[in-house]
Amino acid sequence: MSVTRRLLVLSALALPWLRGHAKPAPDLVLPSLWSDALDPTGYLVSEKYDGVRAHWDGAQLRFRSGRAVPAPAWFTQRLPRRPLDGELWLGRSRFDALSAIVRRETPVDAAWRALRYVVFELPEADGPFADRARQLREIATEADWPQLVAAEQTRVADRAALQRRLTETVAGGGEGLVLHLASAPYRTGRSDVVLKLKPYLDAEATVVGHHPGKGKYAGQLGALELRDAGGRHFLVGSGLPDALRRRPPPIGSVVTYRYRDLTSTGLPRFASFLRVYAG
Repeated sequence: MSVTRRLLVLSALALPWLRGHAKPAPDLVLPSLWSDALDPTGYLVSEKYDGVRAHWDGAQLRFRSGRAVPAPAWFTQRLPRRPLDGELWLGRSRFDALSAIVRRETPVDAAWRALRYVVFELPEADGPFADRARQLREIATEADWPQLVAAEQTRVADRAALQRRLTETVAGGGEGLVLHLASAPYRTGRSDVVLKLKPYLDAEATVVGHHPGKGKYAGQLGALELRDAGGRHFLVGSGLPDALRRRPPPIGSVVTYRYRDLTSTGLPRFASFLRVYAG
């Protein structure tokens, strides 16, 4: 069977799984990009956790895509009966291991006991973010459960202090920082009240094609053809692990890619594969 044919067969086999798990996506707060022209003193700053986004509606835990998280019953039973938003997190630089745990349809108790639910937003709550952050700390304290953690939110004195904190976080294996306007009411969607600051940029895109490899990658995947939210198509061949080249993510799945900046036409510059989107 040709490489192209084999890739198409793998994709076709995966599509029913994708359709069968499609659910309405929760309406979430989404960060925009930080600008050095802004004054950080009005923001609360937390680490940007390299985890899997999870929305708790008071009864069910869902991925960002809307698909139910296959969490053990004992885990969700310990969560409060009010909405929360946060990240399932295993620790810095452990995303792949975390993803394997939370995507397993039959959860493994021992593995789930190693991760934490780090919450950073209180959906639909009244008041400014500073008040909601305080309430999250109270909720975590009242739960008295090490696996439910409120993200630490602190202020910085100026731009220099913000950059020092970013440097320290990244040097320790962290992904970056999130800044949330302390005075902002709860607002879903992407806006300038929540901003992310990282030493590089990343985004999600949909897999729309598989391009066969050449040379040492002959008979395997050479590059993914991706479509971003604006409908632009581009190829990503850098950063693909060997296991993924042998068994590519199916057409219609979502992946995260890393890039330096955008070209004048809006395409990512120096794009490389980061991971399959866990939601």
